[in-house]
Amino acid sequence: MSATDTHTSRASHAVLALLVGGYASIFLGRQIMAVMIEPIKLEFGASDTAMGLISGLAFAVAYALMGLPAGGLADRHSRVRLLALCGVIWAITTVICGFAVSFPMLVIARMLVAVTEAPVTPASLSLIADLYPARNRSLAISCFTAAPTLSAIVGLSLGAWVIDTWGWRTGFYLIASPPLLISLLLALAVREPERGRFDNPLHGNAPALGLWRSARQLLGNAHYRKLVAACAWFSFSGLAFAMWNTPFLIRSHGLSLQSAGILAGVVTGCSAALGGLFSGWLSDRLNLRSQAWLLGLPLIGTLVTLLSLLLYLVWPPGIAFQIGAVEVPTAMLWCALMGFFTMWWVAPCFNLLTQMVSPRQRATAVALQTICTTLAGIGLGPLLTGALSDLLLPWAGDESLRYALLGVHLTLLIPAWLLLQLYRQQAFAPQQALQGA
Repeated sequence: MSATDTHTSRASHAVLALLVGGYASIFLGRQIMAVMIEPIKLEFGASDTAMGLISGLAFAVAYALMGLPAGGLADRHSRVRLLALCGVIWAITTVICGFAVSFPMLVIARMLVAVTEAPVTPASLSLIADLYPARNRSLAISCFTAAPTLSAIVGLSLGAWVIDTWGWRTGFYLIASPPLLISLLLALAVREPERGRFDNPLHGNAPALGLWRSARQLLGNAHYRKLVAACAWFSFSGLAFAMWNTPFLIRSHGLSLQSAGILAGVVTGCSAALGGLFSGWLSDRLNLRSQAWLLGLPLIGTLVTLLSLLLYLVWPPGIAFQIGAVEVPTAMLWCALMGFFTMWWVAPCFNLLTQMVSPRQRATAVALQTICTTLAGIGLGPLLTGALSDLLLPWAGDESLRYALLGVHLTLLIPAWLLLQLYRQQAFAPQQALQGA
């Protein structure tokens, strides 16, 4: 590695800013569904289970089916052009969601949106690995992965106001335009960086494997499988919470749609964004001392998240203070603490993942990880939470959603156990993982 490769340029930061903006714009389409649940449910007469389907499983299945081919495309073709094309098609399919005249039509439209999103994460993270060296990569990844939390602030707060004022269809129309501008900038102003510029030359010069051969090689790595499984369980819990937190505040704390959306977006979104960025910054610094922190930080974050989340869900109704017309329940203090630690796993785990594989396997590796996290998080998390809420309704009444969320989030013990296993097996040593340990 040359001396010039040990630092990053302003151009890298500019490209990262575009990737963050594009990811935030696209992820807004997922976040805004949380404040659309109640109005869509009312218009189409859907159950909580059906809403879990449209906000979760239907989207996740389409995303998963396209995930691996999308990763293969990003490993073999220009990632910049692929992202630009995805942004344009995503905007078109999102507008179609707003034109839906029946529940089945809306489900199909959401599945089309999922297909266009499939290449975004693997292509973007593969690009980031070629924009930043490993020692600076956690912070760059945390900037990218903070995009969903930033979009949550807009989607749940401003989105709640838009939907409450003009209806849920208008929400889809408005969020379709930003990705078009990002796509134009990517197509006209960004060059494709050299693959593997910060990697060991042996791995950087490795030829691209066939899609299925590459996938089999990755899945044959025990450390990679456990890391992906941990990420999937994190997403199962996190996406279930993100999708049902607004209805929870409405049902269990008696808040209006607008107040619940603002609190869920601003409190959780801001604290998660700050926590994710802080963990990325801290990970880069601790990583210089020991790579073990790439697993240690997520483990600490998971345990604090679980404790604060359980306290948030069991805390009785009661208003701590009021900001303007928005009443803030006392429980939101625990929600803010949970939000700060809930993203501590993302940047360190993704950094570790990018070091486990060769440059021409990165997009496929991220795609496989994203397939699992999408199926578990977007697919099963909201759906099973809604189904469990319906199941508990005869026993718990209006508090059925509270108990459903409690049951779902106890599963955070599983990724904590997986991370502890990886820590003991020294899976943070990339040279061992590359050998298929």
